[in-house]
Amino acid sequence: MRTKQQRTTALTVALAFTTAAVFAGNPDRAGSAGATQLLINPWARSSGWALANSSSVRGAEAMFGNIAGLAHINKTEVLFTNTKWLSGSGTTINSIGFGQKLGASGVLGISAMTMGFGDLEITTVDNPAGGLGTFRPSMANIGFSYAKSFSNSIHGGLLIRMVSESIANVRSQGMCFDAGIQYVTGEKENVHFGIALKNVGPAMSFSGDGLSVQGLLISGSDQLTLEQRSARFEIPSLLNIGAAYDWHLNDMHRITFAGNFTSNSFTKDQGSIGIEYAFKRMVHLRGGYMYEDGITSEEERTTVFTGPSAGLSIDLPFGEEKKSALAVDYSYRATNPFAGIHSIGVRISL
Repeated sequence: MRTKQQRTTALTVALAFTTAAVFAGNPDRAGSAGATQLLINPWARSSGWALANSSSVRGAEAMFGNIAGLAHINKTEVLFTNTKWLSGSGTTINSIGFGQKLGASGVLGISAMTMGFGDLEITTVDNPAGGLGTFRPSMANIGFSYAKSFSNSIHGGLLIRMVSESIANVRSQGMCFDAGIQYVTGEKENVHFGIALKNVGPAMSFSGDGLSVQGLLISGSDQLTLEQRSARFEIPSLLNIGAAYDWHLNDMHRITFAGNFTSNSFTKDQGSIGIEYAFKRMVHLRGGYMYEDGITSEEERTTVFTGPSAGLSIDLPFGEEKKSALAVDYSYRATNPFAGIHSIGVRISL
């Protein structure tokens, strides 16, 4: 047991030292990173309180907030969520997660997220008004993960994510990894701490026929194709540090207070706080607030979010011991402009 704890402590120290090299950025670098889809939380339950629960997030949703939480899956979990991103923009996000228990303490997970932007007009220099048809941009990522419970108190995990962005004739692909640890303590295991390093990987670049230009030589007899090289761009790495406390009023009522600090490598740092009320582990009401410098001012705000978020979950247990459940999750995140972000998901836990 001591050896396992020593290994986990060493991993924590390694994560801390790794961040010293990764997080050398500041808000002045905002806009210089790509693959910013990796910063979008596609899940309804955790987004309902602004991911303040990164230290206590459990199940398939942990593959975004803190991969260590995947280790809490009892047997099998399947999750699907649909998000109306920035309502009115026509952008839709579909995400699916799957977790399967392996052995006594390990869990294997797979997650995927796709973004759809609808049909866009094809325009060219000669036809700036369009009329040539439509195309569909696509953004997607898929993650493969493994999490393990080293003891009743210490859980850790690692995720490798493949990233893809493309239009009809230009495409970019890359990969990154996440690593995280959760620590649970207290007489009722009601005190939670967590740290997660996310989106660490090599730079990406675009390639394809869309970056090529065809023309004729001066002689006019031969055709020449010139290809422009795309500049490489970094992936938006970040560090989540969170804590949470479960206040068990009795067997029927629980209130959880949670907070999270996010150190972004290319944008402003963010802090979030949240509270969740649970009744009989069946009804969950939650709310949160995400803050960053300037978010309360329309002139200084550099994010579409205005701060508040809220959510609701209904869990319907079934089975002989009521350990399995069918759940419906909903969340709302306030934005300006656009009419907010609505997410609704269905989860089956066995």
